[in-house]
Amino acid sequence: MQFTAPLKSNSIKIMLLGSGELGKEVVIEAQRLGCETVAVDSYANAPAHLVANKSYVINMKDENELLEVIRKEKPDFILPEVEAISISALFKAEEEGFNVVPNAEAVNKTMNRRNIRVFACEELKLPASKYEFVSTFEALQSAANNIGFPCVIKPVMSSSGHGQTIAKSANDLQNSWEVAKEARGDASELIVEEFITFDYEITLLTVRNETGTTFCAPIGHIQKDGDYVFSWQPMNMSELAKQRSIDVAQKITDGLGGRGLFGVELFVKGDEVYFSEVSPRPHDTGMVTLITQSQSEFALHIRAILGLPLDYVEYGAGASAAYKSTTDTFTPELKVDPSIFTKNSFIRVFGKPQSHLGRRMAVALTFDKDDSEKALQQAKDIISKISE
Repeated sequence: MQFTAPLKSNSIKIMLLGSGELGKEVVIEAQRLGCETVAVDSYANAPAHLVANKSYVINMKDENELLEVIRKEKPDFILPEVEAISISALFKAEEEGFNVVPNAEAVNKTMNRRNIRVFACEELKLPASKYEFVSTFEALQSAANNIGFPCVIKPVMSSSGHGQTIAKSANDLQNSWEVAKEARGDASELIVEEFITFDYEITLLTVRNETGTTFCAPIGHIQKDGDYVFSWQPMNMSELAKQRSIDVAQKITDGLGGRGLFGVELFVKGDEVYFSEVSPRPHDTGMVTLITQSQSEFALHIRAILGLPLDYVEYGAGASAAYKSTTDTFTPELKVDPSIFTKNSFIRVFGKPQSHLGRRMAVALTFDKDDSEKALQQAKDIISKISE
């Protein structure tokens, strides 16, 4: 392979559609290999904007605006990093010869919970919770009664847990309906899912290129209101459960096709494994790989896209903890106890230009060679030493 320099006529150019904290790390890894990077988002000074060679602020749901910037920049690879984008623009870009990672149809399936659930469960026959789709409150009441309480209610299109609730009884349905309808994304249809009493949930980072598929060590994680709070790697699980997790991840990523890194979310109960969701890009729970692996999930994503080998070294156990804002301001400021910076722990501040209640502003990362539970406790301790 030949490497290039940015801003040249022969540059290898990578365009990110979505420029948050995950995209920022992708840009950094791409630039380490001499790639030119273009970061696109719906607001100015997004984290990846701060490190990319070029940046744009557009309405990413507008087909014409998105196609205009793609045609202007002519990237070698287009990396959709968020759900809130025009899928029709991606299909048209692909028809014009642009390389969408992993491919436009995979993005179409995974950005919509109806599409991916039907594909995973009805076409691939993967084990998963029972579910129904509804578009009226009366249908929600009927579906919840059919599936049983508690049940999980989500918009078919949203990100980072927005609009997701657990209804414990019929009395909760009105609130669930209102929360889902107010979520960002498309709330015209909701999915009602059976609540599986799982023992734990994991993310299995799955990396594909032309030579095969690589699986990172399972990542355990805890979510609150559908959004990641803590993650640790490796997750202690039985060999049978691990192999079944790999089998499910292999089937869903083979089905979606293309190359790059996928975050496959799974529920585990005993040795049984249930498919939950999949993202065709680096996963927020995978930020822990910034401290546990010689090649983070972001580096592996770029390597897969460029057709490079996917080998890496596992350093040991580690954990991550998200810091979420408690204020609403255009001048964010984190007060940090310097003692959190040790040989085995540090934080990454994302540099978002505005904070609001619950917005993820930083992540704590900790390392413990042999014990992910100790690393997790250390990460929790670090978060407690951050304030605004």
